[in-house]
Order: sequence, then structure tokens, then C-alpha cells
Amino acid sequence: MERASDLFLSLHNLNAKLMKSMDAHLSMHGISFTEYHILHTLSEASNQTMSRIDLARSVELSASGVTRLIAPMEKLGMVKKEKHPRDARKSLVKLSDSGQRVLEDSSVTFNETSATLFVTLSETQQSKMNQLCARVKR
Repeated sequence: MERASDLFLSLHNLNAKLMKSMDAHLSMHGISFTEYHILHTLSEASNQTMSRIDLARSVELSASGVTRLIAPMEKLGMVKKEKHPRDARKSLVKLSDSGQRVLEDSSVTFNETSATLFVTLSETQQSKMNQLCARVKR
């Protein structure tokens, strides 16, 4: 049990370091990693549109957390609100053309920073680490 606790703390510290570094690099594009993750997730969705709840699940945030993040992104023109075609109570979030440009520009930085952060790991080690992460229970 102690090993699992130690592992959890190590992963938490690693995550904090990775997020801090990525946020610092993405800040030159005026976004955080979480905003980048939202833009990226929307870009891969059908019609680049998702419900807030589905978006929240995809980026591992609460629905209210996504709502708080989306508001300034909408003011900056990176995303747009759309009405659900069959349910007026549901709102959809759509990637805007401006958001697509921010995503394209920041993806270069994201990819370069990711490569730098994991430069000490071989591709095989990175692949294994990715596989192990996918096996962790929720």
C-alpha cells in the first residue's frame, strides 16, 4: 500500500512540474494547457462541437469548471456557444475559426515542449509509460 501512496505522490509532483512548464510555454500564445486541451478536444469532435458535459468529461473537469473556462475563451473569440438543435436547455460549445488558428499556432509550441520534457526517455519508454497510464483505474 505504501508503494502505491509513494507512486501517487510522485505522479502528482510530476504532473505539477509538467503543467507548470507547459503553461509557461503556452502562455506566449495567451492560453493555458487546460485551454489548449479544450481547443484540441473540440478540434477532434464531430463538427468541432460538443456539449459542455461531454467536453468536461473529455478534459477531466467538472461541468462548472468547463463553464468557467469557456466564458473568457468565448469573449476572446476562441469558441462559440450554439443551441442544441433538439433541446434548448442544452448548450453546445464550438471551436471558432480564431480558436482553430490559436490551436494551430500553439500546437507547435505544445509538441516542442512535450518533446523537451520527455527527452530523457526513449520512444519505447514513452510508449510503455503511456500504456501504464492507460491501465490506471479511475
